[in-house]
Amino acid sequence: MTNKHLPRALLVSSASLLTLAFVAIAVQSVDWPNIEESPTPRTQSGQHATSQNEPASGTQDTPSFASNAVKALRAPARETKGPTSGGGGLLGLYSAQGSGIAQKGPAMTHDAVPPQFLSSKGDQFASIDANPLKDVDKNPVSTFSIDVDTASYSYVRRSLTNGRLPNTDAVRVEEMLNYFDYDYRVPEKGAAPFSTNVSVVDTPWNKHTKLMQIGIQGHKVPLAELPPQNLVFLIDTSGSMQQETKLPLLQQSFRLLLSSLRDEDEVAIVTYAGKAGVLLDPTRVADKDLILDKIDVLTAGGSTAGHEGLKGAYKLAEKMTGAGEQTRVILATDGDFNVGLSDPDSLKRYVSEKRKQGTALSVLGFGHGNYNDELMQTLAQNGQGVAAYIDTVSEARKVLVDQVVSSISMIAQDVKIQVEFNPQTVAEYRLIGYETRALKTEDFKNDKVDAGDIGAGHNVTALYEITPVGSPAMKFPDSRYGTAQENTASVDETYSGELAFVKLRYKTPGEDKSQLMETPVNSSDQNIPVSETLFAASVAGFGQLLKGTDYLGDWSFEDSEKLARENIGADRFGYRSEFLTILRLAQTAKQ
Repeated sequence: MTNKHLPRALLVSSASLLTLAFVAIAVQSVDWPNIEESPTPRTQSGQHATSQNEPASGTQDTPSFASNAVKALRAPARETKGPTSGGGGLLGLYSAQGSGIAQKGPAMTHDAVPPQFLSSKGDQFASIDANPLKDVDKNPVSTFSIDVDTASYSYVRRSLTNGRLPNTDAVRVEEMLNYFDYDYRVPEKGAAPFSTNVSVVDTPWNKHTKLMQIGIQGHKVPLAELPPQNLVFLIDTSGSMQQETKLPLLQQSFRLLLSSLRDEDEVAIVTYAGKAGVLLDPTRVADKDLILDKIDVLTAGGSTAGHEGLKGAYKLAEKMTGAGEQTRVILATDGDFNVGLSDPDSLKRYVSEKRKQGTALSVLGFGHGNYNDELMQTLAQNGQGVAAYIDTVSEARKVLVDQVVSSISMIAQDVKIQVEFNPQTVAEYRLIGYETRALKTEDFKNDKVDAGDIGAGHNVTALYEITPVGSPAMKFPDSRYGTAQENTASVDETYSGELAFVKLRYKTPGEDKSQLMETPVNSSDQNIPVSETLFAASVAGFGQLLKGTDYLGDWSFEDSEKLARENIGADRFGYRSEFLTILRLAQTAKQ
């Protein structure tokens, strides 16, 4: 006779499966908080109230949906300090497991990355040819936007530290030059926001040419004197961020930044993966433990809805901004946007519009393998911010602690440089670097054309290699019929001894009309210590060797190392000494 009663074990299994089914249905039917509905009310004093923080939905498309819910049920409750995000019970526990948030502990390592999240695209860089030599008779004027980014240098360092030469497209000589501080004159208080310094020396790799250095030094502002800062940390928690050099390093970096801010400054956190969500509503830095708790629980998984994350971060930033305050979104990502708006041109327009509305954007790049440098540059250049590549904790400290003021506070906007060369003294010239920052001659006076910005304390360096008239280094042939300059009036005798005339335009933050600064250049000018110019030359020579050039003759990595060693000068943080190490690594990698 058949037993009508099911075995006990089968009954338990059936009940368990039924429970899991209800859990999955319940979680899927929850109306998750939307970024646009997240209120950030101000108190009567004008400060933002700290509310219960909604869970981020950065990785809701992570696999094993039901199993994550079961694991959450089994996980012990996490002790928190102060207000916490999400509610108690199943909803709060599940959101911590499936939304880019985890119980306190180490993030997943690269070995744990699910295969479907690994990218095979490789690092992406914009390809652009180096600036060519120009004939002064035909092209006497050179115009470009300043650039304070340093991402290229740290990417090059990472490549060489790993024993290989970098992708040539990854090398931007101006970003390698601007990685270092130089001994430029600091502007007087109350004067222009920056000083202009010029020096001319013999070119180390060509005795028949000259090297002209233009150095801009922004005035320095103590952190205590800055207006209140509102920062939105926009953090990529997608699956591609699971490597140790990505999310774990990102978390360390933001901890360092937090240590640099003042109690009255405010921080909010938005995360994104398959979707985006608010992890931390605007919170004063005085409540540091709460902010650190939120940073600590981040995990990675899912696709990359970067555009949705940007929209959420900007919306939150708009709510944070008050009279006299400064607001900035700091995006931390490997740049792998693969959901929603992702092409550089569309993002450029979007970020530019948000910048005009008063919210700036800076970008911190992490990792390799699918690092999208081209997208990083587009976002930072159009977001009125800096682009840095964080490859080590030391680099994070440099950008977010040592240079925190210049990273978050702008003193001059839309800064353009225009150099006019004197055809009576200069036959040829070439600008070393700044290929992605070139402007048309007529753009210089056009205040509607965007350009780079200078932060408090920033310095900017540009180098021209110039060929004097009559030098055996001249490459352009003589014209059979003469030049336009020869057939018209000659240069005024007042200016006949000048090599060039340097003009700069800039806007005071918040202003629409630019101001002009002018500096004549003579061959004897030495506004910058010679050793500083020669150290810059060693960096420029190194960058050109990595990029590939026909203008260096027999110059080598060994020559760059010798020149740098002889002119290392003041090296407060050891960055120049590290450069010597990188030069030696390059000598090994090329073999």
